[in-house]
Amino acid sequence: MTDTFTIALAGNPNVGKSTVFNALTGMRQHTGNWPGKTVACAKGTYTYMDSVYTLVDLPGTYSLYAHSREEEIARDFILGGEAQTTIVVCDATCLERNLNLVLQIIRLTTRVVVCVNLCDEAKKKGIVINLPLLSDLLGVPVIGTSATKKKGLKDLIEATASMISFGSMVPCCEISDNHLPEDDAVNIILQAEELTKKVVTIKKKDYHNKDAFLDRLFTGPLTGFPIMFLLLLGVFWLTMAGANYPSDWLITGFFFIEDKLYAAAHLINMPQWMQGVLISGIYHVLAWVVSVMLPPMAIFFPLFTLLEDFGYLPRVAFNLDSPFKRCKACGKQSLTMCMGLGCNAVGVMGCRIIDSERERLIAILTNSLIPCNGRFPTLLTLITLFFIGNSSGVFGSLVSAVLLTGVLILGVLMTLAVSRLLSATLLKGIPSSFTLELPPYRKPQIGKVILRSIFDRTLFVLGRAASVAAPAGLVIWVMANLKIGNQSILFYCSNFLDPFARLMGMDGVILLAFILGFPANEIVIPLMLMAYMQSGQLIDISNTSELKNILLSNGWTSLTAISCIIFSLFHWPCSTTCLTIKKETGSIKWTLIAILIPTLLGVLLCMGLTGVARVIGSF
Repeated sequence: MTDTFTIALAGNPNVGKSTVFNALTGMRQHTGNWPGKTVACAKGTYTYMDSVYTLVDLPGTYSLYAHSREEEIARDFILGGEAQTTIVVCDATCLERNLNLVLQIIRLTTRVVVCVNLCDEAKKKGIVINLPLLSDLLGVPVIGTSATKKKGLKDLIEATASMISFGSMVPCCEISDNHLPEDDAVNIILQAEELTKKVVTIKKKDYHNKDAFLDRLFTGPLTGFPIMFLLLLGVFWLTMAGANYPSDWLITGFFFIEDKLYAAAHLINMPQWMQGVLISGIYHVLAWVVSVMLPPMAIFFPLFTLLEDFGYLPRVAFNLDSPFKRCKACGKQSLTMCMGLGCNAVGVMGCRIIDSERERLIAILTNSLIPCNGRFPTLLTLITLFFIGNSSGVFGSLVSAVLLTGVLILGVLMTLAVSRLLSATLLKGIPSSFTLELPPYRKPQIGKVILRSIFDRTLFVLGRAASVAAPAGLVIWVMANLKIGNQSILFYCSNFLDPFARLMGMDGVILLAFILGFPANEIVIPLMLMAYMQSGQLIDISNTSELKNILLSNGWTSLTAISCIIFSLFHWPCSTTCLTIKKETGSIKWTLIAILIPTLLGVLLCMGLTGVARVIGSF
């Protein structure tokens, strides 16, 4: 009979814990280079000497004196008795800070193996650690590893197996109600300092100068925000400049397949209504969403992940911490805001890293004020058509990126303003404190970044968008093709909405397109064209001049375009995000409020702009 054992994998954030986990189990657990990224426990297995070991990757935590959800999860699992031993992963480049957690766990049980990871980085910085001496002083095995290079893992596996076989589970101090004695905290800090002095030798005294220089550059009062703006501008420019051609290729390929599907349907004498439902409806909308979403996501997510791997995103959180504190919100909200750039649903899920329930709700309710990847096509198209003119190529893409970055900054400012309003009304309270570690800068692993971005983010988000786009295609086709008299249901609905939409500087077709775009924001402009041209299916017009002429012939002005841009930025979250909000809050009330906040903001801004423009006679 095969023996099975459970191992807890603990450690501070940014020590390569998930990399150790991946190397041992062969799984691709996502490793984020900021604190608090992982708040759930991933599990994987490996075999050694005919035994099966289940490795549980606990959330990164600095202490077992639980003051956050991550620390509670780690502490409760270690104390729960399910694990036969605990591997504590440390960073060889900053051992003293990590030893605090090691000493706390050793006070719970002597069945501990210490994994000093990132030994290769320590060597480059001239940091030498006497691992045998550290093992003697701690009284537990200490193994040096470089998990990214698969070095030291065999020794770690052997040491863990030996510890399970011969170690004891006798606690080293009295534990009451799953808590460590608070008066022991200071002693542990002092002990960690003394241990570090004995076992660590630094040959290069200036090893941290490079990181210090970059930190002054990225977080300095004069350079931090301008660099953040320029990096964001660069990411947008590369995304927009690089996505056009792949998107055109995909559209051509999918619609070539659509022609073949129609030919096959004719061969088997498929009824016209069924062709419309399956091909013109479901397939056409699905093909459009994939063609529009996939190329920019395949560029944006890897670029975003490269910044994450490099260690820049914690610096963004550091820069934005002060503005969020002034709004009585949590600085970690800046991280969830960054996640929302790719997908608001992902940003909402990321709010789990915020410990305070009040501040977590603020972050959830405001996440949709940041434009997700699905809104970029509408924003970019309207910016290009009405505000770039005849500029094209590199210059046109650059101007588009500047304007899109300006739109994003407006979203950030509104996020801060609404967070302040919520903290003074519905969600009153005092802002909590949190530990934000600025991890060392590291050379991104480009190959892993691309794979992780494609499989963990791009395809994941695309799959969810496609799952709601397919049924939406059915509904849209029915509304466009089912007629009452000589007009479609789509026509009657847009006419009904027209008076209200005019107050916002738009028309009924535009507002209806946003409503029908609830499952996927990417189909808003195709829906407008379908209604304007009274077509029974979504229309692709890749010629920008022709597209602008269609809009102008239907009464569009610069005011219409600006109102549409504002409403695209501020309106109800997509269906996937709404479902995620309901799941994360467990409340229909907060889900409705999350829908109401951006919608009211967009309506009021559009009405205000339209009113002012009509008074002064502009546009």
